[in-house]
Amino acid sequence: MFKNMKEDIQTIFDNDPAARSTMEVVLTYAGLHAIWSHRIAHGLYKRKFYFLARAISQISRFFTGIEIHPGAKIGRRFFIDHGMGVVIGETCEIGNDVTLYQGVTLGGTGKEKGKRHPTLHDNVLVATGAKVLGSITIGENSKIGAGSVVLKEVPPNATVVGIPGKVVIQDGVRVNHKQKLDHQNIPDPVEERLMKIEEKITALEQEENKKER
Repeated sequence: MFKNMKEDIQTIFDNDPAARSTMEVVLTYAGLHAIWSHRIAHGLYKRKFYFLARAISQISRFFTGIEIHPGAKIGRRFFIDHGMGVVIGETCEIGNDVTLYQGVTLGGTGKEKGKRHPTLHDNVLVATGAKVLGSITIGENSKIGAGSVVLKEVPPNATVVGIPGKVVIQDGVRVNHKQKLDHQNIPDPVEERLMKIEEKITALEQEENKKER
């Protein structure tokens, strides 16, 4: 248990340049508190103490602003940065070295039974305000851009942006999970489409000017 706690603390130092001391991390990082609370709740959930597990998760939500259902399965070195408004559903499965930012939802799409929440493989990053909905899989080393709404499967080594989310990079750039904080440089497919339209309009205007001459 203490080995896992030490690894959780080190994960914050590896991912957050604002972390200055172990005491600061242990006492003030809501994401860390939510993860530790979830470990207790998940252990109770597996032993079918459902009410007690849910009560712990709700108390954790009250103090941290992060809601993790006790049924969710979470791997090692999970990092929640800031975390306010993060929601993780009951049947979510999260791999190792995954990072979530504030306002992220890993949710369902309706009242379906069984597996109804996303599966995130290793080294996935989900940026601020993104929504990943339904029983879909996000491949390893993939990035979900801020504000995106992802409703379909995402292959490994991909970058997804937009509403609905679309893959804009796949295997074109090597993904390094140690550079996770650089997610502000994710391309904007809407801007790219508008630029193409503008180029076509310019080309048509030039052709029209030539005809008039």
